[in-house]
Amino acid sequence: MPKKQRKFADDGWAVWIDGDDTSTVYINDWLNPAGKSYIDLSVRIRGAKSSSSLHVYIPFVVARDEIQDISLLFNDTKILWATFSSACIIDYKKNEYTSEIAYNGKTVDIVHISATEFTVSSLSGGTIIDVDLEKLRPFFDNDEVYFSWRMPHKSLDEIFRSRANMKKTMNKLKDLITTPVVSEKYGYSIRVNESRVLPEEIIRIGSFHRQKLKKAVVSLSIDEDYELNDYGCYRIRRLEENLYKEYLPKGYERKDIITYQWHQTREYNLQGHFNFYYNIARNSISKGSMFLYMVLLLAIGVVGDIISSFVQSLIGLFS
Repeated sequence: MPKKQRKFADDGWAVWIDGDDTSTVYINDWLNPAGKSYIDLSVRIRGAKSSSSLHVYIPFVVARDEIQDISLLFNDTKILWATFSSACIIDYKKNEYTSEIAYNGKTVDIVHISATEFTVSSLSGGTIIDVDLEKLRPFFDNDEVYFSWRMPHKSLDEIFRSRANMKKTMNKLKDLITTPVVSEKYGYSIRVNESRVLPEEIIRIGSFHRQKLKKAVVSLSIDEDYELNDYGCYRIRRLEENLYKEYLPKGYERKDIITYQWHQTREYNLQGHFNFYYNIARNSISKGSMFLYMVLLLAIGVVGDIISSFVQSLIGLFS
């Protein structure tokens, strides 16, 4: 039987806006089992001119300088086209805080979060990002706005992180000899605005419970070395190599990436609760086993040469 590594994480995210809105959350996970996974988070606010603040709870610690404003990349029309799945016209940096894009017969504002005075604070092992929308209102030309940023996805890095095997030495040696194939299995659940997995401090916030979250969309990007359970996928597609040329996180090769997308909506329950679960697997040859086999083969070869020389010597004595 192959040696198995099973790891699982269950993260609770929260997004709420103080005001009359029906918002959408977009999450794109850039999975990197070698470390340094990333997550892109976008929030679309409808009714921005009547909203006062945006709040996002992240279920791990993120520093302000780790937040990258990916909206600045939308000046590249190919990236903009790939992101919005439509040809777009952009008025880049229309004012101090926003750009304006037109697509599919509508016009929306893109807020450059790096230009805003957003706050980052710690809460129950996680992080809250707060954005003052009232201060930004004079710069909104449209009632629909987008916030988009990228940050390290530390809970994914924790799943993929190698852990020391605490088995006894003889058992470890037995595994190396008998199970050269390593089967890795990872599970991850993203829960958006699901109270039971959120800190008490957020559950007690009244405006959080009045949130009208229309839908959440999760995309997963991973290379072909790993097999992903695509049950329940809304769409599966190859990442556009040319359109995303300058968009990928560092260390990613666009030719290797396939994007899977989930889509869930709650048409009759405006207080949306969205739970996305996925698992990925990979079978690989244990480097430790290969090294041990090489050592054993070398040892057998050396011992064989010694025995052969000894036998030849005996034959020489009696001939």
